[in-house]
Amino acid sequence: MHPFRKAVEAGDHEAIRALLAEDVVFTSPVAFKPYPGRSITAAILRGVDRVFGDFHYVREISGADGRDHALVFEAKVGDRHINGCDFLHMNEDGLIDDLVVMVRPLSAATALAEAMGAQFERIAQEAAEEATGQA
Repeated sequence: MHPFRKAVEAGDHEAIRALLAEDVVFTSPVAFKPYPGRSITAAILRGVDRVFGDFHYVREISGADGRDHALVFEAKVGDRHINGCDFLHMNEDGLIDDLVVMVRPLSAATALAEAMGAQFERIAQEAAEEATGQA
């Protein structure tokens, strides 16, 4: 089992953060621009944890070189069932330097965008506090 999957399933946000490279880039399924940096990525992942219900991984796929992984998940956002995949790339140090999330169907992606939008002020504040060492 991939350490990221283990940390997410355990709800261990410190372990999740420790697996992220300082220069990680997070690409959201519902935002136009990617988010660069560990602080904002960790804060977004905490926000996702608050939004998703019944979250669980159903499949894990790894590339031959061990640096690429796809973690397929299911969850709920409100009353919408969502299917998705976390695509991870690991750097030379074994830390996640690229995290891309894709989700379907459109109705669930829309519900996710709305729910995360409602979280974003808190996410931005958490990221700023972490970046300045106040967290």
